[in-house]
Amino acid sequence: MTAPTRVLICDDQDLVRTGLVTIIDAQPDLEVAGECGDGRTAVDLAGRLRPDVVLMDVRMPVLDGIEATRRLAGARVPHPAKVLVLTTFNLDSYVYEALRAGAAGFLLKDAPPAQLLHGIRTVATGAALLDPEVTRRLVGRYAARIRPADDTPRDIPLTPRELEVLRLLAGGLSNAEIAAELQLSPETVKTFVSRILTKLDLRDRVQAVVYAYRQGLVT
Repeated sequence: MTAPTRVLICDDQDLVRTGLVTIIDAQPDLEVAGECGDGRTAVDLAGRLRPDVVLMDVRMPVLDGIEATRRLAGARVPHPAKVLVLTTFNLDSYVYEALRAGAAGFLLKDAPPAQLLHGIRTVATGAALLDPEVTRRLVGRYAARIRPADDTPRDIPLTPRELEVLRLLAGGLSNAEIAAELQLSPETVKTFVSRILTKLDLRDRVQAVVYAYRQGLVT
C-alpha cells in the first residue's frame, strides 16, 4: 500500500486547526503529521517531521507565515518543503510575498473541504496550485507594484504561442481551461507549460505567474 501523504498544519486559531485535522485525518490517503500555532514552531516541526505538505497560515505570532515559508522553501533552502499557504481576501497583499518566499501555491481559508483536499494532493505531487479567484484579484490590485517600469528592457525568450499560454496561466487558468481557450489538447498545453518553465529557468507554475506579473504580461 502507498504511504499516506503527511501534512503539517500551521495556524494560530485552535478552531481552524481542529477543523483541518478533522478533514484531513478522515481521508485514507492523508494523515496529519503534526500541528502548531506559530511560524517558529512550524519551521522546527517541519525540520523534525519532514511532512510531505505544510499548510501555512499567513498571520501567526512569533514568526509570520511568510518568513516561515521562506525558511522552509526559499531559494537557498537545500531541500525545500512543499508549502501551501492559506489566505483570506483581506490578506491579498501577502500572497505575492508568500509566492516569492517559495510557497508552492495558495488557497482561500474558506475554500470547501474538497478544494482543500485537492490542493494538498496537488502540491504533494510537486505541482503548483493557484487559486484562480485570488490570482485575478492579485493582478487587479497589485499589478502596478509587481510590474517593472515601462522603460525596463524586456527580453523574453518565448514564442508567441508560449507567451499566450503564459498570459493565460498567469490569469489563474488551469491547463484544461487554457486548452479550451486556445483550442488545444491538455497534453499540448502541458508541453507548452513545461517548455516555458525550462526556457525561463523557473521551478514551477507559481514562479511563472510571478514572472509574468513582473514582466507586465498580465493586463
